[in-house]
Amino acid sequence: MYRAAILIVEDDEEIQELLTLAMGREGWRLVMAKNGETALTLLKRESVDCVILDIMLPGMDGFTVLKKLKAERSLGAIPVIMTTARGEDADIVAGLELGADDYVVKPYSPRVLIARVRAALRRKEGNALPEAERTLLREGRLSLDVLKHEALLDDAPLDLSVTEFSLLNTFLSQPGRVFSRNQIINEIHGTDYPVTDRSVDVQVMSLRKKLKDAGNLIETIRGVGYRLKTA
Repeated sequence: MYRAAILIVEDDEEIQELLTLAMGREGWRLVMAKNGETALTLLKRESVDCVILDIMLPGMDGFTVLKKLKAERSLGAIPVIMTTARGEDADIVAGLELGADDYVVKPYSPRVLIARVRAALRRKEGNALPEAERTLLREGRLSLDVLKHEALLDDAPLDLSVTEFSLLNTFLSQPGRVFSRNQIINEIHGTDYPVTDRSVDVQVMSLRKKLKDAGNLIETIRGVGYRLKTA
C-alpha cells in the first residue's frame, strides 16, 4: 500500500515532535528538514507528495525556498502549505503569489493542518486521472486539461499552483455560473474545510494576477461570490 510522503520544513523541535505524533497516526511517511537548504536537497532525491513549509527559517527563508521549489520543473506540481506566526494579508498574498497552495497561521491545531494536508493530497490525486476520464475544458481564451494538469491562456501555458488550477477548473467547468465563497471552498477542498472567505478572496486575486489581462474574466458578484464571464 502506497504511503504518501510529507516533507515538514520546520526548525522548532517542539513543533516537529508535535507534528510527528499527530501525523504519524495518518500513516504518512514523514520527512523532516530544519532549514531550506536541506529541504531542497531532500526534494531532489526523494519523492514527496506534499510540503509543509515554515516561513521563518534559519538562513534561507520559506519564501525563497518556495520560489526555488516552484522554479524546478520536476517539483513545481508538489502542493505546498505554508505555516507562520505572521498572519498579515501581505504575507499571505506573497506566499500564494509565489505558488503556495494553502497558508496556516501559528498557533494552529494539528487537526486543522492535517485536514489541509488531506485536502492537498486529494487535489493532487484528482489531477492524475486515468485516460478514460480525461477532461478538456475551454472557454474563450482559456483552456484546461485535467489529465495533463495544464492550463492555457491564448494557447500559452499558465504557471498555476494546485489550488489555482483547481479554482480555474471550478470556474471553467460551469462558465457563467455564480459560485459563492462557500461553494468554491466545497468544490476545491471538500465540505467542512476550515477556510475563511478572506482566504478565497486572496486565492481569486492570485489567480487573476496569473491571468494578466484576462483576469477580468473572473467577475466579482457583490454580496454573492464569483463567476467566469462567457464569451
